[in-house]
Amino acid sequence: MRTQRHLLTSPVPGTTRELLSLHYGPANSGRKATIQAALHADEPPGLLVAFHLRALLAELEGAGRLRGEVLLVPAANPLGLSQRLLGRGLGRFELASGENFNRLYADVSQAAMTRLGELLDAGLPSVAQARSALLACVNELPAPSELSSLRRTLLGLAIDADHVIDLHCDNEAVMHLYTTPALWPSFEPLTRLLGAELALLAEDSGGDPFDESCSMIWTRMNALLQRQGRSEAWPLACAAVTVELRGETDVRHDYALADAQAICAYLHTQGYVDGPMPELPPLKRAPRPLQGSMPIITPVGGVLVHSVPVGSEVRQNDLVAEVIDPLSGVVTALCSPVDGLLYARESGRVVHAGLRVAKVAGTQALRSGPLLSA
Repeated sequence: MRTQRHLLTSPVPGTTRELLSLHYGPANSGRKATIQAALHADEPPGLLVAFHLRALLAELEGAGRLRGEVLLVPAANPLGLSQRLLGRGLGRFELASGENFNRLYADVSQAAMTRLGELLDAGLPSVAQARSALLACVNELPAPSELSSLRRTLLGLAIDADHVIDLHCDNEAVMHLYTTPALWPSFEPLTRLLGAELALLAEDSGGDPFDESCSMIWTRMNALLQRQGRSEAWPLACAAVTVELRGETDVRHDYALADAQAICAYLHTQGYVDGPMPELPPLKRAPRPLQGSMPIITPVGGVLVHSVPVGSEVRQNDLVAEVIDPLSGVVTALCSPVDGLLYARESGRVVHAGLRVAKVAGTQALRSGPLLSA
């Protein structure tokens, strides 16, 4: 295992943070997977999964079973980890700018095409040549702030990867995944191995989250080729996924070890590990469109009382939760807008008007525009 420390831009004199990356397996194998945890630093399950991945990957490496490089970022957001306000950890938004740590990752597709200019004149460059151009362009991104240097560093560790797994969690939730329709075949085995209840698919969820900035770059470069009137196209050379590891308080060794083992088994199915192929469990349900994930928003504030557990299949107009006004005694019923899976809900029990208190994944694409919550 090789350890790299990446210094981030110092925000003020006397203050410096760094990002740690751990590299397992052969570095020049032509195969690379990047796994990172807790880009939203208030989502701790991934930190424990990364802890167990370290031991499993070290064991595989020691046994000579790793065919490709597996790069692990065990804590992807030192900025967010340092945030505390009135005794509580934060970590989803940078305090200086208010920007979400998992949004606004750079699109270097046009810059990479410009860098490939002479090679493109002679034909379609190889995936390896395109990756080299992408990595060079990411490394040239300006990083005047600590946040921009974090984004540049994380993107630089993943932009040339074959597979990217970004570990997150929701407030209270079942295990679920986000990826694109084109990449679903790549991640169906991971969905099975994790025992995930749901995969949500969207071509572009909006906001330039980390995973899509790694995978959609190839779609964007192919679109630029088409605009030039060219018929060639690169394969979708990076498969990226966001894994939501249940809820914020689901931090248990049995969960985390099983999840780490499932991720290693997935790497096995993708050719990173030698040995007998793991058996794939059945898929719990077919993927659903992210456009069919319907929020339930409370029109009033008060005490939130959930009526059904996460993981329940509900029908349209079924009661999902109540909000009770402790002053007037008025009870406001919140019902499901569609038939679907109640897969995530608010963990706080005192809510304000306008808050999204639950999400139900239906089978019909009903929403458009930005699809992710803040």
